Amino acid sequence: MGTREEEQEALAVRAAAGDGSALNELLASIQPNVLRRCARFLPCYQDAEEACQDVLLQVARNIGSFQGRSKFSTWLHVIIANGSRQTYRSLKRRAAEQSHAEAPVDVPDARTTSVIAGSRLDLLDALEQLEGRRAELVAPMVLRDICQLDYKEIALHLGIPEGTVKSRIHQARGHVREYLVAGL
Repeated sequence: MGTREEEQEALAVRAAAGDGSALNELLASIQPNVLRRCARFLPCYQDAEEACQDVLLQVARNIGSFQGRSKFSTWLHVIIANGSRQTYRSLKRRAAEQSHAEAPVDVPDARTTSVIAGSRLDLLDALEQLEGRRAELVAPMVLRDICQLDYKEIALHLGIPEGTVKSRIHQARGHVREYLVAGL
């Protein structure tokens, strides 16, 4: 028997080919890791759980599009990053809608309760700003700095040269740094 990652790769290939039992086994196998990775993005555990469920749903819906061009783990990291960022945008939108409601709910601001939580939220805000201006810079930075993939894996997944990946990460970090410094 191989490593857990090798087993997940094999399950992903079978699931992509339409094997329902392989998909169920794959989802059960990746769930703890997906939750852990969502929690890297989202400081509140309940928010990370919500993102995790969304990610698992996206995997189930889109497994047929997994072509094996990159490793399944890389494909999954992209879905986790996108799903977590989407959950954050949705939570932000809900919070804005609640603030316009008649009786605002007294919810503590994560930025004041945890330096780590605040820095994560600031980073998500910075990535959202960057996505609006230079969307092509976001994925390489997220895959490198949050998902901790190596440059070669990122280049393979995005279908761009490794030098371009490094350049985009460098540019993205500069833009994010500017945003974070301006926000202080």
